[in-house]
Order: sequence, then C-alpha cells, then structure tokens
Amino acid sequence: MWKAFWRKWTVDRPALLGDWLWDVLVVQFAAFLDRLTLRRVVALLPVLILIFAYYHRIPIPPELMLVGDVLAYIDIFSVLLLLGILSRVTTILFIVKQATARIASLTRSLAATVGRLNIRHRRERGTRVRKRLADRCGNEGDDEPIIVGGLALAW
Repeated sequence: MWKAFWRKWTVDRPALLGDWLWDVLVVQFAAFLDRLTLRRVVALLPVLILIFAYYHRIPIPPELMLVGDVLAYIDIFSVLLLLGILSRVTTILFIVKQATARIASLTRSLAATVGRLNIRHRRERGTRVRKRLADRCGNEGDDEPIIVGGLALAW
C-alpha cells in the first residue's frame, strides 16, 4: 500500500502535471498561434491602447483614437487604398499602351521610309538621276525644314 501510494505521488502525479503543462504551454499555444492572424492582432491593438491609457490614467489624444479607428476598420481602409492604387495603375497602363502604339507607328513609318530609300542597292551606271526623297521645301533658304518620308527635320 505504501509503495503504491509513494509511486502515485512521486511518479504519477508529477508526470500528470508535466503532461498537463506540455498540453497547455506547447500544444494549445501552438494551436492558438495557428489560428492567430494579422487581422486579429491589429484588431486587438485599439483595445490594448485603451486598456493601457485607462490603467495609467493618461489622456488619449484624438490622433491616437483615429489610429485606433483605422486599425479597427482596416478591411474598409485597405479596400479603399487598393481601389486608389488600381485606378492609378489603370491610368499608367493606359498611358504606356498609348506610348507603345505611337512608338510602333513611328517605327513602321521609319521602316517604310528606309525601304523606299533603297540604301542597300547601288544604281546602275546608265540610269537617270532619280528625284531625291529628301528634298527641301519650295524655297532653298537655310531656315526651311527638310522633309524626309513625311517627317519634318528642322535644324
């Protein structure tokens, strides 16, 4: 009887206490951390600020209360922020699309002009001189622009 009593209070009860501590401090705490999200942590911040302020009898400035409200309504605030960012992104994408279309149009125009100049092939010896594609406008003044393939070059 004494041996069973001794074993129960020196081995079984401390082992039971150790198992209980392992369950509470490790297993249940790990399960709590798995369920804990950033949203829940942010939602607890205004509560912690209020508890801290009332505990120490510190007056809370309105700015801190506004921060608490923004943190409490973080879902709505984040949606508004994302909508603002997306509207700017669509504007930027529209501008990039227009710039790309203009660059492609200019590239096609220059490629057609270079193709018409036919720089790679030399002239035959007995041919007439062709009219130049790069020609000055009506007057031969130095201040007039030079027209090349529909583009005006001014010096």
